Amino acid sequence: MAKVGYVMNYAGYRANTDKEWMKRFGCNEIMEEQQDYELRTEWNKLLDRLNKGDELVVPKLSHVLRETRQLSYLLEYCRLKEIRLISIHDRIDSGNELFPETQMSDILNVVALLPKEAFDIRKSSDAVRKVKSRMRTLSPVDYNRIERKEFVVNMYKSGHLINEIWKASGFRSRSSVFRVLKEAGITLNRGRKKG
Repeated sequence: MAKVGYVMNYAGYRANTDKEWMKRFGCNEIMEEQQDYELRTEWNKLLDRLNKGDELVVPKLSHVLRETRQLSYLLEYCRLKEIRLISIHDRIDSGNELFPETQMSDILNVVALLPKEAFDIRKSSDAVRKVKSRMRTLSPVDYNRIERKEFVVNMYKSGHLINEIWKASGFRSRSSVFRVLKEAGITLNRGRKKG
């Protein structure tokens, strides 16, 4: 009869107080899931390791469930294996010992809010993942391209002729020099045509 806690870390959630609560309650082990909301390997391991009569402590049902269908699966799983389910912030205890003041209306409210809260958690972890995927380091080719563009702009500002810039930059055509100058917002003020 083990007491096992499960905490899912996601952006903006501080798990320390929940872990302390679980330790005071007497959890032998606290499994901590990192940001990977899709795979949830620790949650799957935890479900495989739970035995008949164990106690499962979670901070909130929306932290472990992604949709309401999973709620029915979890409740049936706990019923079949006679697992006591405790949700700290939802104030739910399937053993009816910890939160005697919790009424049926409170439980129905938790179930009603479950899809929204699960979506908010998924959205916050997706936002972090998207920001990390957008972070990009420059490859040597990109870095050389940027350096060459800066070189062209600096030569033009120094008063060099377009032909000199073209030959020194290594571009294949003069139009590339004009394109780089236009992208940099430089107004051309030499030659017959201004612009």
